[in-house]
Amino acid sequence: MTLQPPLAIEATGLVKSFGKTRAVDGVDLTVRRGSVYGVLGPNGAGKTTTIRMLATLIGPDAGSGRVFGHDIVEDANAVRGIVSLTGQLASVDEELTGRENLILLGRLLGLKRPEAKERAGELLEAFGLVEAAGRLVKHYSGGMRRRLDIAASIVVTPQLMFLDEPTTGLDPRSRNQVWSIVRALVAEGTTILLCTQYLEEADQLADRIAVIDRGKVIAEGTPAELKASVGSGSLHVRLLDPEQRLDAARVLDRELGAVTLDADPAALSAAGADADRAAEAVAELTRSDVRIADFSLGQPSLDEVFLALTGHLADASAEHADPIEVEQAA
Repeated sequence: MTLQPPLAIEATGLVKSFGKTRAVDGVDLTVRRGSVYGVLGPNGAGKTTTIRMLATLIGPDAGSGRVFGHDIVEDANAVRGIVSLTGQLASVDEELTGRENLILLGRLLGLKRPEAKERAGELLEAFGLVEAAGRLVKHYSGGMRRRLDIAASIVVTPQLMFLDEPTTGLDPRSRNQVWSIVRALVAEGTTILLCTQYLEEADQLADRIAVIDRGKVIAEGTPAELKASVGSGSLHVRLLDPEQRLDAARVLDRELGAVTLDADPAALSAAGADADRAAEAVAELTRSDVRIADFSLGQPSLDEVFLALTGHLADASAEHADPIEVEQAA
């Protein structure tokens, strides 16, 4: 009988409270090796606290967790030796150059000076930072800092990498660069636990997703499974006049319900639409003098899944904010 290798993460009933606030309330996670596992939820949902428990930075009040078979409490040192954590804020030294940061970390992690210099050069090349290698980090753009921060996390390649909101505040080009880096790391065998409030990011990268809200996992599955759980299609409408979007939203809410206002100011969507109901909703928009540029009926987005599961959007401000996440956002 062949023994199966341990999972990357096994967490059961993790609980963490800060005063009267229960930031994590019985979280279960199972993450297989070599995958990207997304933990999706708004600020204050408990994502960062969960990561910090699994990374052994804080202890759980209840429950248990194992990382590649090592208990996060009883064998914390072994866990720390095989994981890395990249948080919401860059952890590199702004008063050093990009190259100096990577060499310093290499030396601290036990590499000899020639090895540390060679590894720094490899990472600067891989992350497109060669031209900026000699500049102080305080003069880097946000996207460059984020890439350097991830590079610093893999000076010694970890078995498991925690990425906590890795693209917060980045422009679309920098975000795509970070996504490419994540895919490359997974292709080389690293397991990644990705915490994000960006639904598109989870959809693009994650093999499986846990949706967490107010400290609890409320749904789990592949992106396709979560979308299928809504049980129906979604009507996507783009208007000729963005000023009519609120009028359109009122009509679609009346006809279909669960309306989502898209990032495009002229676009909106509504879940719960089969072909007949979608056709009637479009007809009602026309009768209401709402001018439509185009429309389509397709699979629900993760935004709509989150709205259906929680009753609010993923980027909504949480009423019960996680103290650790509030501290990091401040």
